Amino acid sequence: MARITLEELNEMDDEDLDGDEEPMEGEEQNRLFSHWEAVASTHQVMLPQDMAGPIVEMTQHNQTREPAPYTTLSQHEKCEEMAYEERLYPSKKWACITTGELKYEQSISMGFMKLMRYICKENSLRRHLGMTVPVITEIHLNKEGTELLQDVITGYYLPEEFQLNPPLPVDPEIQVIERAPLQVITRVFYGNTTEETILQEIHLLWELLGSTDNVLHETYVVATYENPGVPNRRNEIWFIRRAN
Repeated sequence: MARITLEELNEMDDEDLDGDEEPMEGEEQNRLFSHWEAVASTHQVMLPQDMAGPIVEMTQHNQTREPAPYTTLSQHEKCEEMAYEERLYPSKKWACITTGELKYEQSISMGFMKLMRYICKENSLRRHLGMTVPVITEIHLNKEGTELLQDVITGYYLPEEFQLNPPLPVDPEIQVIERAPLQVITRVFYGNTTEETILQEIHLLWELLGSTDNVLHETYVVATYENPGVPNRRNEIWFIRRAN
């Protein structure tokens, strides 16, 4: 099977990988699998061969990504640039899975692979559900705020057409839950999401905010908007307001 280098991988973007509804040729499928395999290897994860089908399915339906709805409450600038934004996300249903691998990057990779299978027909409707953004990961810090705890929760927002009657997952580890309304303070950052970069972004946002009592100090959310192979991809760090 043909391999691609990481340099070639970095030249790829969503547009390069978007497919149409026509079946892929074997060589194209192999190249696509190699792309995802290379991405997984950077997270120290082995990509199983049975992910080939969901990868092709996801790529062929990658043109439209439905955003999770929210209301912008306020925006804050520093040096004439957007520093952070406050939003309110309404109560909606999400498919979530908890993973606890040794490394954060491994946990999010394993969790998203399982969610991909759910999105790509491993559900009670036996159909592709459609991709949404962002994919969120709920993380927890130790009391000192110096490292991430092992268990993380990865969540996929269910498209609006499935909110009333969500398709049931085939995988018992995936749970469809209705998340309570969430008020968050968000800041955009770009690049890979590793434990190191996440801790840096948390520290930066605390510096911008200063001291505040009504924000959780040990639970945060990382939101991603593009696939893991996109260089300099867009992410957000979310601080969670305490419920009144």
